[in-house]
Amino acid sequence: MSTQAQYPYDTRLNVLHKPLELIDVRGLADAAPHKWYNQTLCGVNGSVVRLGVIEGEYHWHKHDDDDEFFYVVEGKLLIDLEGRIVELAPRQGFVVPKGVMHRTRAPQRTVILMVENAGIVPTGD
Repeated sequence: MSTQAQYPYDTRLNVLHKPLELIDVRGLADAAPHKWYNQTLCGVNGSVVRLGVIEGEYHWHKHDDDDEFFYVVEGKLLIDLEGRIVELAPRQGFVVPKGVMHRTRAPQRTVILMVENAGIVPTGD
């Protein structure tokens, strides 16, 4: 299992909001303290919704048991797959199926939402 110390990302797995609470995505994104910031916003039926504020590139990794959904709020997200690059603009989404090697990149500050199983290890298996 990966440890936080191995990667230069600020990944916060605590669930920030309970049901029936307003979630201010813009406010949280604007206050993001790092170039690569990931905060779990809430839980939904065994999955979580996470906010990502990113600039630069993540490392190559995969999740053996979990799919990941990426949705761009603002900016541009590149998802590198083996032999293919997917480019997402605002209001576009994409699912990376379990077991698929991938890496996310953002050439400029980008705000994304991710939906994934609550137990997923964000840095990969």
